[in-house]
Amino acid sequence: MGIRTRGGSLAPGSVVGDGRYRLLAQFGIDERAGAHLWRARDGQLRRDVALTMLVGDPADAEAARLARRTLERAAHAAKFGHPGIARVLDVLSLGSGISSSEGLLGIIVAEWTKGTDLVDLVAERPVEPGAAARMVQALAESVERAHQSGLVLGLDHPQRIRLTPDGRLRLAFPGPLPDATLRDDVKALGAVLYLLLTGRWALPGGPPGIRTAPRSPNGRVLPASSLEPNVPEELSALAVRTVEDGGHGGIRTSAAILKVLEDIAEAAERTQLINPVEPDPDGGVWTTKKPVKDAARRRKLALGVTVLVVAAVGILAWLGMMAISFFQDDPSASGPAVNLADPTPTQQQPPPGQNQDQPRSPAPDPAATGDPVPPAEVTVYNPEGEGDGVANAGRAVDGDPATIWRTDQYRQQFPAFKSGVGLVATFDQPIDLSKVKVTADSPGTTVEIRTADSPDPQLDDTRVVASGTLEDIETELSLQQPASTQYVIVWITQLSSDGDQYVSEFGELQFLPAG
Repeated sequence: MGIRTRGGSLAPGSVVGDGRYRLLAQFGIDERAGAHLWRARDGQLRRDVALTMLVGDPADAEAARLARRTLERAAHAAKFGHPGIARVLDVLSLGSGISSSEGLLGIIVAEWTKGTDLVDLVAERPVEPGAAARMVQALAESVERAHQSGLVLGLDHPQRIRLTPDGRLRLAFPGPLPDATLRDDVKALGAVLYLLLTGRWALPGGPPGIRTAPRSPNGRVLPASSLEPNVPEELSALAVRTVEDGGHGGIRTSAAILKVLEDIAEAAERTQLINPVEPDPDGGVWTTKKPVKDAARRRKLALGVTVLVVAAVGILAWLGMMAISFFQDDPSASGPAVNLADPTPTQQQPPPGQNQDQPRSPAPDPAATGDPVPPAEVTVYNPEGEGDGVANAGRAVDGDPATIWRTDQYRQQFPAFKSGVGLVATFDQPIDLSKVKVTADSPGTTVEIRTADSPDPQLDDTRVVASGTLEDIETELSLQQPASTQYVIVWITQLSSDGDQYVSEFGELQFLPAG
């Protein structure tokens, strides 16, 4: 690959390991450990091998100590066998297969893995999302098996991994860093998935030939779907949640990655098995698929029914007035003349014994809130990425329930791919929030009302002041006591389901202060 080495003796044709291994071609450098990755020829067994050579000064005690730690971990891994990991054949150290004149601190010898370099694989274009998911799923199985045995693999560098001819990712150059952890392996799985989907590496210490993943102003890795629109939201969220340190809803084990990838594969398989609906020979159409919910159509239908009901009530009222007029025109049926200055018949008369001039106490006001306060701004709140329907967030407070803000469609319920998503409303000045009225056609959606001290806080820094599940078109979520706040988050923790799809929407949000 023409990668420059730091050691002048490390060049194609030279020999290392007491003359046993002849170097053929270099496949990368992991600068973090001074590890040079080579394909070589074993002169004794006449086979190609993969060499991870630790370059350094033997007189540097600290460098020698770190190298010994890497060699020890590699030797321990030699007892482990799995198709996704190149088998370690030998481990050479200073005085045991390596002379101090070679400028090496150690060599890890592994079986050679035929196939394609990962950097070359994404050089022209990213990998199709379905294929990328299958590749990482196979690699995750290897990591899970190794972790169950207490082994750290050290695959957090793209040039250590190769794609085999049968389409599986394989750790081709074993040799974990001295301080590598199980968590580093898990983050590497997310970084590999991100690389396949976008052609960019999302962890520090990547090779110069690969672009680094872009980050938002707050330092988070941008979602893969924002770089490649054809990437499903599930895969995009999986990659970012695996790579990121800490945060709410992060993925920290290879078993969790495997579960998500298996669910994605199962959903994709179900989608492929659904046959297109064929027209009936008699002109009818049949289907076993559940009808897709159309919120706009349901709103129009509800409006039409409402208009019909109002018209029917009006007609009945008119007929009643005509009947009354008919009987009042009959002198035999008429009662005493009605004085328009008298109190109306519907006016409540005082009970016997009460002075008619005595003022009565006003009836209590059932509404404990004032008029809705419109926010100055509404934006999508998603601490784990870019968010859903960013361009349409303002529709939730435009005064028209027919215009909606909608989440992305998911194949799995929260929190499989993210912990939630929502909207944050910012007010010009703090309000004494008493309740939030939600107009939405998303039954089963679970909502939390949260308050915050800034418009873009971490979820753990917000406070839950009310919660509930949307069942009707209009739902009021009341606070136990008013909360003074300038930032209100309407946070969806469970989406409305429609068959194997999950999506929620808001037609209108109203923020009511204490009256």
